[in-house]
Amino acid sequence: MSAISAIHGIVARDLQRAARQKSRMLGGLARPFIWLLLIGGGYGAIARVDGGSYHAFVFPGVVAMAVLFGGMLTAISTVYDREFGMLRLMLASPAGVGVILAGRTLSAALVGGLQGLAVLACAPFLLDATAGHYLAALGALSLSAVSSGALGLLVASRLRSVENFAGVINVVLFPLFFLSGALYPLAGVPSALRTVARVNPVTYQVDLMRHALGQGPEFGLTFDLLALLGSSILALALAGALFDPERRFLASVGGARR
Repeated sequence: MSAISAIHGIVARDLQRAARQKSRMLGGLARPFIWLLLIGGGYGAIARVDGGSYHAFVFPGVVAMAVLFGGMLTAISTVYDREFGMLRLMLASPAGVGVILAGRTLSAALVGGLQGLAVLACAPFLLDATAGHYLAALGALSLSAVSSGALGLLVASRLRSVENFAGVINVVLFPLFFLSGALYPLAGVPSALRTVARVNPVTYQVDLMRHALGQGPEFGLTFDLLALLGSSILALALAGALFDPERRFLASVGGARR
């Protein structure tokens, strides 16, 4: 079996599973709109941001939220497969850990990207953006989706039950989101929290989306891109090491470098 065929099989299986879980998909689509309408409305009554309304300010963060939650929560399929023995068979296959990680990351990125795209489609109601902004936003959304999928795999890499995943993922997701600058400018937060935000990959997802939609980003475009690429590679490398107790993934990576 070629690597491409194996990745295609993993992606098709994960997407079919996601399509069958209609309540989870509908909840994933509804969540960002609830935040935009309710949380945005509440914060908008007290928050002051430069250059426009609070709803416009928070919109890139809500798009990133849809991508983040959709991508990371898709990693539950990995926990299902471990709990019911399928992952052991996949790891024993000739495809190898790297192919499994690539397939799972791609399927998570597709789910997260589609949810983010649904939110991004509402941008004309809140933002005065051009066609160029939307094209750039699609690129930012794609990279953010890959980053979210990699983070989800890292969280799921050692969890052995769906119940554990449900408990752990919420503890991880909400701090990542709240410390990303999605809801408020990072310039005004205490220095300790600002330091944590700088090592948070979601910070650069939000900032890259602000670049794309023509808002006021806090970091440079190149820095955002490098931070997301670097954090995604690191997350996948750590997930590969944790997935593979026999260290075949690390051995293959080391052999390729030599």
